[in-house]
Amino acid sequence: MSADERTAATEKTGTFLVTAADEESAVLKNVTSGQVHTLSSNPGVEADEAVEGTVEPEPPLNVSWRLAEIERQWRLSVETSSESPTTLARDIAADQSVGDLTRRERAGTGELHVITVPEDETEQAVDDVLADREGALSRAARLGVARVEIRSEPGVVVVRYMP
Repeated sequence: MSADERTAATEKTGTFLVTAADEESAVLKNVTSGQVHTLSSNPGVEADEAVEGTVEPEPPLNVSWRLAEIERQWRLSVETSSESPTTLARDIAADQSVGDLTRRERAGTGELHVITVPEDETEQAVDDVLADREGALSRAARLGVARVEIRSEPGVVVVRYMP
């Protein structure tokens, strides 16, 4: 097997979340497989960014990776909103049981996750979503969007994945 064949067999193309970065290196997590790739150098990425591209092992030991190609790179954010859930989200929540989650495509790009919770546990549910920042950012990257916005009212938590 030639060097080109070995590289082709081990390179990974996909969408990655930058989970950590400094001047010298970065850590990328494949948002589909969950595989983690420690880069031997930082090609200009920052934590909380998404990158569509290709990583390949860094010779000679092939224990670290390099970002061989970047097709798209964008910043991700997670925020809470003071706005109430939309009428659509409230209607979805009204039709489901406590503890249920409904995923719905947004008009345009993105997705809504409507979660029905006990009214007195709404704030804790929002805190739980915020605590899973990496999960929310990974889903945003997988969907190809940039913003995660959390809206709530007693009994309803809506996580909006938006451009």
